[in-house]
Amino acid sequence: MSGSEADFVVIGAGHNGLVSAILLAREGFKVTVVEEQGVIGGCVRTEYPFKTAPKLGCSTGAYLLGLMPPELIKKLGVELPVLRRDPHYFLPTTDGRYLLFGSDQKEMHRQFVSFFSEQDWQAHCRLQEELTALRDDIAPSWLRPPMSVEQTAEIFVRPSLRQVFIDLCRKPASVYLERFGFKSDLLKAMYAVTDGFSGLYGGWDTPGTGHNFLVHNMCRLPNADGTWMVMRGGMGTVTKTFAERAQQLGAKIRLNAKVDQIIVEAGVCRGVRLANGETVLARHGVLSNADPFRMRDLVGRAKLTDEYNTKLDGLLKPGSTMKVNLCMKALPKFTCLPNAQGQHNGTIHLLPPEKDVIQSVRAAFDDIQKGKLSDFPTIEWYIHTSIDPSLTDPEGRHSGALFVQWVPYELSGGKTWEQEEAAYVKRLLQICDRFAPGFSDLVQETFVLTPPKIEKHFGVTKGHIHHVDNGFAFADRLPYRTPVRGLYSCSAGTHPAGSVIGCGGHNATMAALEDVKLSKL
Repeated sequence: MSGSEADFVVIGAGHNGLVSAILLAREGFKVTVVEEQGVIGGCVRTEYPFKTAPKLGCSTGAYLLGLMPPELIKKLGVELPVLRRDPHYFLPTTDGRYLLFGSDQKEMHRQFVSFFSEQDWQAHCRLQEELTALRDDIAPSWLRPPMSVEQTAEIFVRPSLRQVFIDLCRKPASVYLERFGFKSDLLKAMYAVTDGFSGLYGGWDTPGTGHNFLVHNMCRLPNADGTWMVMRGGMGTVTKTFAERAQQLGAKIRLNAKVDQIIVEAGVCRGVRLANGETVLARHGVLSNADPFRMRDLVGRAKLTDEYNTKLDGLLKPGSTMKVNLCMKALPKFTCLPNAQGQHNGTIHLLPPEKDVIQSVRAAFDDIQKGKLSDFPTIEWYIHTSIDPSLTDPEGRHSGALFVQWVPYELSGGKTWEQEEAAYVKRLLQICDRFAPGFSDLVQETFVLTPPKIEKHFGVTKGHIHHVDNGFAFADRLPYRTPVRGLYSCSAGTHPAGSVIGCGGHNATMAALEDVKLSKL
């Protein structure tokens, strides 16, 4: 079949691929984006997945925006309609205590002292103060090529926090949290779960969870005050805005254009071959937004170096998160806080009872390593329409999700996800009922994404939402340049981390532009 030609080909219309397309097109290059699915966005999309509520929108994959640098957004020439969640966290319990984390520091202090302790409040304040300093120091490193953790500390981090930063990146998040003197194990567990373990194959004692913790505290969007924000219209607004900007600049985006081979001749990337036999040649290079392992499959392991293959093999881990997207007839009513005080706007943290919470968290990760489903996994519960009514349907139903950590990619004992999914979803809803009695009856429909379903629905290897664990930090992550000249990775597996950040797209593009410039000397 005949083909076409561009200066650059971008594989995948996820957020990083679209960042690359914008930056390349802005420089006057002819860019073709090839996307295998019939929609743009990758894991960053707004969908309408509920059969009984077809007009109810939902961010089926990524569900919050927090880590994208404001400098990058400005450079892309786009505006993103973000909504502040205030309060941004809600920690309910089954014993009458609760915490609402938001901008009202006086009320937060009252709740800490009433339900926990002054010691916990002081620990919280010290933690936030230190994270603010680290966030400010590290921010410039995200839009530059990565160095080792130690080199990054030397160049970017203030002297008083250099060793703290190194230890945070290399050690478990739990070790970092112990430094602040929390009295409550429930609070320590909440911080560790929401930031240290999210999307990562690792538990309470796993080195590298500290880096994931740092990553999840790099929120610098305007007026965010270090918190994650909701995207008006769902997360698909991000990639829709990026796609429109790329097309305005002249980039071509082709949907239903699945790549089945990255063409390599004499060690040089020449373009891609599509599943229909068509070729799209690239004069200067190919940037792959596919996860690193799919990219290797498209190239062929034999065409990469042993060193590169060994590195990739060491980065491969199974996905361990489950997303239960919810169609709700009404909002839940929590026993510990029945009256509306903003508790539906933030992330709702469902954790085991305080007396055994840390042991339960440890046991949950032990379970999934054995291929078992935990009786009480940690759950982050999120309700999009409580703060963004634009996705609510005419009947007034709400959409939200349970983000479940951890579940196994493969079940042991001859069991399959097809056999166990319905019963486990029921189990998760029963956990919600402990905190908000009767909630199960409010759930009209679910759209469930287990790790294998994440793999199938979004096209990411082993259903790993970050492509590569965020326990791998800075230069330990996948390089932008591959051993094949003219082939670059702009996936979430590169520096700085997996999430909706965009730096991988930016930094890989800068590497490609640098190589084009050098080739002309």
